[in-house]
Amino acid sequence: QVQLAESGGGLVHAGGSLRLSCAHSGFGLDYYAIGWFRQAPGKEREGVSCLSGRDDSTYYADSVKGRFTMSRDNAKNTVYLQMDTLKPEDTATYYCAIAGWCSTWFSTDPYYGIDYWGKGIQVTVSS
Repeated sequence: QVQLAESGGGLVHAGGSLRLSCAHSGFGLDYYAIGWFRQAPGKEREGVSCLSGRDDSTYYADSVKGRFTMSRDNAKNTVYLQMDTLKPEDTATYYCAIAGWCSTWFSTDPYYGIDYWGKGIQVTVSS
């Protein structure tokens, strides 16, 4: 049974940092892509970042490049999203997800090709 459990969200001032974690189980990450989407109130869900389990390549939305960094800890079956220099526009519910390929993260339909979603976690950045 696939499980994705997000943690690490919360409230932070603009310019601050947070680290999200996604503990995963029930599948072999080496054969999947894993990453993060986010959805702000009244807005479409959008891909934020993805890590390829096959070769550890990482991909980021233009809006977060240079500020967000993904990594994995195989011993803990956990992936992380380090978010630095946070902006109020980063405020959203963040969802961990897995799919076959990272190209899914930045397609026109954010739901297409996603195999599993986490429940989501709130990140709020105050100005």
